[in-house]
Amino acid sequence: MEAKTKVKTGIAKSDNKKATDNKKSGSMKPTIRAYRKTRRGYVVSNKMEKTIVVRVDSRVKHPLYGKVVPKSTKFKVHDAKQEANVGDLVAIQETRPLSAHKRWRLTGIIEKAK
Repeated sequence: MEAKTKVKTGIAKSDNKKATDNKKSGSMKPTIRAYRKTRRGYVVSNKMEKTIVVRVDSRVKHPLYGKVVPKSTKFKVHDAKQEANVGDLVAIQETRPLSAHKRWRLTGIIEKAK
């Protein structure tokens, strides 16, 4: 049974429920997976095996002066199929730690590089 909920982007997504065994009562209770962050960014490097580096651009307001300043963050992302290339616009999702620096995984390629 899947319950539909609204997420920040306004797109309805279903909760991933997984049944777990409750040892005390002997019944199966669904546990709800926590909300996972999603980001969009450009692939900067794909020279590692099954890992890409994605640059996510954002704009933040300076705390003192109030000017909007561009900011970018690089994430190491797990790419199991090794399908992303440099310059591609990709969607990534937060996940459990996969290595010392990888905490994101590739969910899809939005636009291929020209």
